[in-house]
Amino acid sequence: MFSGIVKGTGEVNKISKKEDSILIEISAPKGFNNNLRKGASVSVDGVCLTSLDKGFNKLRFDVIEETLSRTNLKNLNKGSLVNLERSINSLTEIGGHLMSGHIHFTGKIKKIINKTNTKDMIVSFPKKFNEYIFEKGYIGINGCSLTIGKVNKDSFYIHLIPETLSVTNLISLIEGSSVNVEIDQNTISIVETVKRTLTAQKSW
Repeated sequence: MFSGIVKGTGEVNKISKKEDSILIEISAPKGFNNNLRKGASVSVDGVCLTSLDKGFNKLRFDVIEETLSRTNLKNLNKGSLVNLERSINSLTEIGGHLMSGHIHFTGKIKKIINKTNTKDMIVSFPKKFNEYIFEKGYIGINGCSLTIGKVNKDSFYIHLIPETLSVTNLISLIEGSSVNVEIDQNTISIVETVKRTLTAQKSW
């Protein structure tokens, strides 16, 4: 599990293609790998991946075809910047919201509105997810815990503060960029429970 509070960005140093997966090597921010164990979970642009190393200043991950097909990791190149977060423990302050690192869909940045120190972005989403996306709800974008702004028929706003822009790769997004989107699991659970309850009441 993760909190959605990105600890910094890492640069992709190398991508090696295998028969049915890729191996990506990422340079980690200073101190990020402290006490990192082989097999530990790390959020890479919001995707939960398993570390192949421990205690080095680089990170290595195997990424299988299933993950590549469902996320924007297939678009990575040497030099790409990715958001990084270690998994939480009992002492971690949950400054965002709980995230699993399991991506529901990739959205497109439809529009960027640049302001003096902040940015607004409009992100597209598939119609089948519209019942889980509403104003003031939680959403994960490239591993960042954010609050949903105005919701349109097939898109929603996110509002990015200077701190988020300075720590994450969201500052480098352009119109047309693909982002990993994770819907808040609590929201899904509540919506589905209400739907089942209403369906049961109709059958009484």
